[in-house]
Amino acid sequence: MRLRFTLNGEPQELDASPTASLTEVLRSLGLTGTKEGCRIGVCGLCTVLVDDLPVSSCLFLAPCAEGRQVWTVEGLARRDPAVVAAFVEHEGMQCGICTPGQVVMASAARSELGAGAAEAEIREYLIGNLCRCTGYQSIVMALGSVVAG
Repeated sequence: MRLRFTLNGEPQELDASPTASLTEVLRSLGLTGTKEGCRIGVCGLCTVLVDDLPVSSCLFLAPCAEGRQVWTVEGLARRDPAVVAAFVEHEGMQCGICTPGQVVMASAARSELGAGAAEAEIREYLIGNLCRCTGYQSIVMALGSVVAG
């Protein structure tokens, strides 16, 4: 099927299988920041924004992106550099596997949580993004600075 959508601010038109996941399509376009982990939508590694809402791209069928805006970590690094800067400043990553999904969630949190979000709210917001390295404190600090800023 022919698929048309906007990816990181740029129009895309390509052939895609009707059963392909959005993760598969992103990979076919050379975007490797979006990771695939569990393939059942619970780890958060594959989180991208579709019309500015976070989705698990491993479960999101590519045809559902038709006519929509999709942002990956690569695009958000350009669109929302303050988020990346916050992760660097607060050392919000160690091995880097979960970092793309965490950065995408942090970008979405700006509008969803708003300034003054409590630490408990931030932790709850991140519940779908698993990290085995940091213990979350540095990630929470990075997200807190993004929301406050």
